[in-house]
Amino acid sequence: MIYLAFSILFSSLIFVIFKLYAKYQVQIIYAIITNYFIACTVGVIYYNEPIHLAEIPQKSWFWGSVALGLLFILIFNLMATTSQKLGVSVASVATKMSLTIPVLFGVFFYKETLGVLEIIGIVLALLAVYFTSLKEQKVKAEKWAFALPVLVFLGSGTIDTSIKYFQDAHMPEEEYALFSATVFLSAGIFGLLFIAFKSTQQRLKVNFKNIIGGICLGVPNYFSIYFLLKALQHPTWNSASVFTINNVAIVMFSTLLGIILFRERLTAKNWFGIGLAIFSIILVAFGQQLMTFI
Repeated sequence: MIYLAFSILFSSLIFVIFKLYAKYQVQIIYAIITNYFIACTVGVIYYNEPIHLAEIPQKSWFWGSVALGLLFILIFNLMATTSQKLGVSVASVATKMSLTIPVLFGVFFYKETLGVLEIIGIVLALLAVYFTSLKEQKVKAEKWAFALPVLVFLGSGTIDTSIKYFQDAHMPEEEYALFSATVFLSAGIFGLLFIAFKSTQQRLKVNFKNIIGGICLGVPNYFSIYFLLKALQHPTWNSASVFTINNVAIVMFSTLLGIILFRERLTAKNWFGIGLAIFSIILVAFGQQLMTFI
């Protein structure tokens, strides 16, 4: 439970940092790439065993970590484009509703069983994400732009599902830190290639604020993944419960942080979504215990 709480906390801090990026005019793509290298460094420091670089490519999870790094960069750019074309709330809903993919993967691939209350909780969780992220604004965009949330949904769900798969099938616990570091290093390298390509079209500008922004993001970003891997080891919760609680709690907590730190105003629908989020978390986390009293 404590590992899941830490994952939620660090993931929510990421949203706060993104909000500060806008305030201090940090260029997101440069900060993101810096953040990946910082997160990799944190993983290397956190790894207690000696690191033999020649042995890492021989790990069964190595090529999967490289593919995840590429996905991180691709989905980040898709999320950024979705936010610009359709709004931040649309990108947020698409990202967090992707929890259905790892949930279904757990049920069909790992034969995880869900009780009636847990199923109700997951459905309510999806509604909670929608209502909490809802903004009262009309969106006008090109028709092709409406495919972006679908791609974000599929990509984010694939990332979560892959993390669960590699955690379960290819990694002893002592390699979590090394795996996370490799994923972030891969993402950073692909990010540099992306920037190198962009520099052929426009001049590359190195800004000290972007580096500081990346450093501030890298630490919570690393621990959000590391503690999620630890939470997936919970002896009584299945992966469906972990991903549902994690995603919904992040939406709820980051929304509350927005109110406290940035004086954001919520509509009645947003408050309804927060209430649903709390109720859904209770059903998913304690559904089996509650069934014994019914």
